[in-house]
Amino acid sequence: MRQIILDTETTGLNPKTGDRVIEVGCVEMLSRNLTGNNLHFYINPERDSDPEALRVHGLTTEFLRDKPKFAEVAQELAAFLEGAEIIIHNAPFDVGFLDAEFARLNMLPMKQICGRIVDSLAMAKEMFPGKRNSLDALCERLGVSNAHRTLHGALLDAEILAEVYLAMTRGQNSLMMEDDAGGSDNAQDGQDLLPLAPLVLKSASEQEEADHENLLAGLDKQLKKPCIWRGPAPDPAPAA
Repeated sequence: MRQIILDTETTGLNPKTGDRVIEVGCVEMLSRNLTGNNLHFYINPERDSDPEALRVHGLTTEFLRDKPKFAEVAQELAAFLEGAEIIIHNAPFDVGFLDAEFARLNMLPMKQICGRIVDSLAMAKEMFPGKRNSLDALCERLGVSNAHRTLHGALLDAEILAEVYLAMTRGQNSLMMEDDAGGSDNAQDGQDLLPLAPLVLKSASEQEEADHENLLAGLDKQLKKPCIWRGPAPDPAPAA
């Protein structure tokens, strides 16, 4: 299964009042393994961020001024997301912003681009009712390191959410691939996967088969007909 863990940063909280997407980060997984085929954009929103939002993401108007506008990256983003299962923490927020951006360009909404949208926040609320279920809180609860997260960033948050999602759905402790500084040439070396025990097939001995046949014969005698484990009784032979 192809899954995309997605996160956005925005100029504010409400796309209906003109707030825009300023960053999109997408992390690809195939069969629950990171592929390294990620997608990341900084986007010029053509407006300033609200002061509260700026304190969260730190992406200033000056930094974003020379970045592409959403219209310049929309087709590439939609093609990357097409048909995949999308995992987002508090999905209605990010989907609402992306739908507003796509609508400005007369493009399809997220639910028609993607195969399925999974809200990891809703999953966490079911698993941990009554508890804090922010990404930071889940990292602490599930043992996922977020020490390198000082400001919110879409790609970094998507990478952390990938670990959190796997921890919630399978108890896997680590997913992150080693970077070049780690000295690993194998993308799988950075994963801490649960080992799979080999499947052993063992046939019954002759004595065990004989004991089983005696048991079935005893059941036949008690029931005065073949037991259901032997299958349907054969049709009676035609009269000579």
